[in-house]
Amino acid sequence: MLALTTSSLAALLLLAPVASSVSVAENFLETLRTPRPFHALPSPNRNRTCVAESHNDLKTDDAENILQAVQDCNDGGHVIFAEKQTYTIASPLNLTGLSSIDLDIQGTLSFPADNLTYWQANSFDLQYQNATSFFILGGSDINVYGSGVVQGNGQAWWDEYVNNKKLKRPVLFAVVGLQGGSVSGLKMRNSPFWHNIIANSSDVVYSGLDLFSTSNNGNFEKNTDGWDIYRSERITIENSTITNGDDCVSFKPNSTSILVQNLRCNGTHGISVGSLGQYPSRIDYVQDILVRNITMSHSSEGARIKVWPDAYSEKSAALTGGGGRGLVRNVTYDGMVLDDVDYGLTITQCYGQDDEEECFQHPSKLNITDVTFRNIRGRTNRVFSPIVAHLVCSSPLTCWGITAENVDIRTVNGSNLVTCRNVDESLLGGLNCTGWSKGYNPA
Repeated sequence: MLALTTSSLAALLLLAPVASSVSVAENFLETLRTPRPFHALPSPNRNRTCVAESHNDLKTDDAENILQAVQDCNDGGHVIFAEKQTYTIASPLNLTGLSSIDLDIQGTLSFPADNLTYWQANSFDLQYQNATSFFILGGSDINVYGSGVVQGNGQAWWDEYVNNKKLKRPVLFAVVGLQGGSVSGLKMRNSPFWHNIIANSSDVVYSGLDLFSTSNNGNFEKNTDGWDIYRSERITIENSTITNGDDCVSFKPNSTSILVQNLRCNGTHGISVGSLGQYPSRIDYVQDILVRNITMSHSSEGARIKVWPDAYSEKSAALTGGGGRGLVRNVTYDGMVLDDVDYGLTITQCYGQDDEEECFQHPSKLNITDVTFRNIRGRTNRVFSPIVAHLVCSSPLTCWGITAENVDIRTVNGSNLVTCRNVDESLLGGLNCTGWSKGYNPA
């Protein structure tokens, strides 16, 4: 647990993100719209304390008790979820509209998986990629912290998903419409779907989290992203570890001014921009992103940008699309150590499309520009050997300003070939480009 008293939490929110923003590259800061882009709102002293009651029997629903405690301490209070207590949340819990409140989780919040059908009908619809959630948290000046556990009991969901690809698996921790706050110190376990979504929010810091979701059988923990950022700005994710079966962090549509630093990602699909351009009726943009000081182990990707082409594509029965417009701009990956990854770097504007020639005939309508890969080193495995990276744009007219500096990625056999198509090789810092492609990783 981070030692987060009310005063020290205020200091964390006021100082840590600002210090982080000062340390980033000047060219990154110049593009940001405010001089202190990661300034989260400080928390004043809380004036009362409420203790959430728990039946602690692993079966009786505690959602009403939690809601009552939060309502009693809203607007200036501090809610404690007691140590050695398990709070069973067996019905949807709406914690939006809160203001100036701390949630101190020392016990366990558990979402039972004994009635998946119930959650299909009663979870919150997050209005993006079939995502739903057990509960939603939103408002202003909300700080969630503690040494406790958020338990999703995901194995039953992963097992059921094998036979039902349209199963709506809830996000474990959904922050929706939060303006100023933090989530820190918690352990998140066995998420049915994404661990975290940050939607329609700003000025939020995630720090010191431990995320772990792995299957105990052959039914893999699919789509268990660590953090998915959607329609949000000025978000910081830092000083955390994750072991899962999908993206470590994913920048979904309309994410801007994001700092991700000091993460250890294990078994993931990398730190990804996208996927973007899935829906023809929408304009997606991701811009002003800095990712720094990352360790990526036993993963399918290191740094990745994935964009749909301007042609109908089908990644899976539940994930189809293409033809959307938009922009990826000013994205920097600076400082990444790779160990046993399939590809160290990936850019694709052909996401969901297995036939690259079909993709080139229908170039993406979503432009990618001003992307930097810097200070990245490490080892890939044999999956795509002898190729270590895949930089493939659907057209040079929709993809420019891709640069690489001090990048040294090699296979276990020492090869360092990089697939380069429709990118300016003169900007790639001596990467060993080839036109030969073994395809992008479909994950």
